[in-house]
Amino acid sequence: MSLKERIQQDMKDAMRAADKPRLATIRLILAAIKQIEVDERKDLDDIGITIVLDRMVKQRRESISQFEKAGRTDLVDQEAAELAIIQTYLPEPLSEGELNALIDEAMAQTGASSIKDMGRVMALLKPELQGRADMGAVSAMIKARLG
Repeated sequence: MSLKERIQQDMKDAMRAADKPRLATIRLILAAIKQIEVDERKDLDDIGITIVLDRMVKQRRESISQFEKAGRTDLVDQEAAELAIIQTYLPEPLSEGELNALIDEAMAQTGASSIKDMGRVMALLKPELQGRADMGAVSAMIKARLG
């Protein structure tokens, strides 16, 4: 079963269970996927859907941060609930050790020795880490090693 089929099946299950918050979030996910498919005139595979989900997770985290600063706990709770549901469709996050090993391997493969080589390292890592690690944090780790 593809990721898209799983999301669609979960939407049907949420409808049957009358789980309105889950249903609303799943509809947001499917709308985001459909928007990309219409704009780019292609069907998204699991990797493309993971990229969409990863973007949605990032948006929710930024929103939570902003709402916390504004003292809007009601909106923080809503965004956190959406974030939890969206994350169920992402692959298992990598541990710190696994992430460090992948970065070391990518740096060895590309022969990276200075900050100028960071783009090549990130390009090699991005497909493998999409949805499994915060790319901003990965970028900072690589900068620290190369800088």
